[in-house]
Order: sequence, then structure tokens, then C-alpha cells
Amino acid sequence: MSNADNYLILIEGDGTTNYSAWSPDLLGCVSTGDTIEQTVANMREAIAGHLEAMADAGETIPEPSGPGIYVEAHSVAA
Repeated sequence: MSNADNYLILIEGDGTTNYSAWSPDLLGCVSTGDTIEQTVANMREAIAGHLEAMADAGETIPEPSGPGIYVEAHSVAA
């Protein structure tokens, strides 16, 4: 079984409400939290539970797709 810390997660939100997270490798695996740190911790638990449920159901556990990287956006001159 794959380790829950190896899956890419994407966190959305700006701090005005809560944050939400999802993993592109694990369809339907989502979580939320009041802070980014809480959201990451909640997402680790969600991934572990998701992987356990997939294993119990005899489903193939997907390999993590790899790390994400930030790309700085620049305005394009008109």
C-alpha cells in the first residue's frame, strides 16, 4: 500500500473562510480545515482512510503521480 504522505494534494482557499483540499491521484478524496496546517493534517487522514477502503474493496491502489511545482504567473504585454 502506498504511503499517505506521498500523494500530491491541492489546497484551495484564501483564509477568508476555510480551506479545502483534494488529490488528483485519488478521485473523491477531499477534506477541509480552518487553517492550511489543519487541512493538510485532515487530508493525510482522508488519504489514509481512502487507501484503506480501496484495499479492503480489492481495488488497485494508484501510484502517486509525483510532486507539484509552483509556476509564477507573469502578465503578458499587449
